[in-house]
Amino acid sequence: MHILFVCWGNICRSPAAEATFRKIVEEEGLQDQITIDSAGTISSHQGNPPDSRMARAARDRNISTSGTARKVNDLDFEKADLLLTMDNFNFSELSKLAPNDELKSKIIPFCDFVSSGESEVPDPYYGGASGFEKVLDLLEDGCVSLLEHVKQKLP
Repeated sequence: MHILFVCWGNICRSPAAEATFRKIVEEEGLQDQITIDSAGTISSHQGNPPDSRMARAARDRNISTSGTARKVNDLDFEKADLLLTMDNFNFSELSKLAPNDELKSKIIPFCDFVSSGESEVPDPYYGGASGFEKVLDLLEDGCVSLLEHVKQKLP
């Protein structure tokens, strides 16, 4: 099972979602059955590490972000079982990038797994520290439900 998290630039929300989900997958001992990655719908941050403010906030929760930003590509649609978007704009943008309707059906809003009723993971890039904390709260909540969903699909 391969999970891809997607936001706009792949420097804040999606790498934090990747790291958060990876942590709980490893805690469950499922890293041999579930692979995890992240990408963005734009390429302007390509090659950049995760935003330092997000990395710091995640590190305070014992979540280690890593990797470099990249734009989603056709192979991602082929490889991923689920492509999880952080907000409505990225759901729309990712849907436009899908090579066909069958692959488009793999795109799901991440907040479908969040218990608080939030409909989007807000972009914290232009805000203060509290925005990064809110994102991590949503990611930690949603990743637990996501893992339960994914476990039902494992062989």
